[in-house]
Amino acid sequence: MNIKPLADRVLVEPAPAEEKTSGGIIIPDTAKEKPQMGTVIAVGAGTKDNPVTVKAGDKVLYGKYAGTELTHDGKDYLIMRESDIYAVV
Repeated sequence: MNIKPLADRVLVEPAPAEEKTSGGIIIPDTAKEKPQMGTVIAVGAGTKDNPVTVKAGDKVLYGKYAGTELTHDGKDYLIMRESDIYAVV
């Protein structure tokens, strides 16, 4: 990966959206919700007051509308501040 986030930013690869409900109903593309879970790909160095606490490979939960979407080499990613991450799973 040649994207290196700056300061307290984190690069996250979102988990794929759910294709079926638990009852087996297939969800159409227009009704799928944005995933709120993903895997950390890269992290910035942090700021002098707040070092980054997550690391590459962590599975994290984040807000539904957190981060900025970007596409690199055909893959979708989110870049967000570490404060937008709610939990490490």
